[in-house]
Amino acid sequence: MDNVIQLTPNKWVAEDVLITLTGLTTHMIQHARRTSWMEGREYRHIAADMQPAPNSTIMYNRHEVDNWVERQSPAKRRRISA
Repeated sequence: MDNVIQLTPNKWVAEDVLITLTGLTTHMIQHARRTSWMEGREYRHIAADMQPAPNSTIMYNRHEVDNWVERQSPAKRRRISA
């Protein structure tokens, strides 16, 4: 019999956890980071020496990402031509 461990994610999570929680793809996350999200609000670079660089690990604020998803406009119906 397998043991099941249930974890509750923190406010700031790694990209793989964000993908699991939200269903966003890696491409969607990268695009949102470049065009919509603000560093320090939806994501931030982190480093062990407290001096993050642009290529440092990125952590995501799952609550703010959820708020971003909620603010999305509804999809508009498109006319399908025959």
